[in-house]
Amino acid sequence: MPVLNVNGMTADVEAGTRLTSAIEAAGVNIGHRCGGNARCTTCRVAFHAGEPDTMTAAEHAKLHERGLLGQYRLSCQIVCDHDMTVEASMTIESEGWTDAGSAIEPTVTPVAEWQPRSSFTP
Repeated sequence: MPVLNVNGMTADVEAGTRLTSAIEAAGVNIGHRCGGNARCTTCRVAFHAGEPDTMTAAEHAKLHERGLLGQYRLSCQIVCDHDMTVEASMTIESEGWTDAGSAIEPTVTPVAEWQPRSSFTP
């Protein structure tokens, strides 16, 4: 079972859980204003350890568009399958939102086609 460390909290995570959902289950109110569809970047995280070597095309496109590529990852596009240490950048508390956003589906959307991060050009 993967271990997730996020914003000073630690939780065991069921393998295959979307990172956004795992972060919420650990007690951190991370944003997901677009419902986990790689459209808004409110679920962005900075990795301190365990960054996946793969990335979806949707994540790459959105991070590139927003000038965040190489600084953050989109937790809605990552599945927990190993230990990770992350910092959630945008939370209900830090942004003053009344809620985190629309519900997150259990599977990565849009349909995920993971590719090595090195295959994407900056």
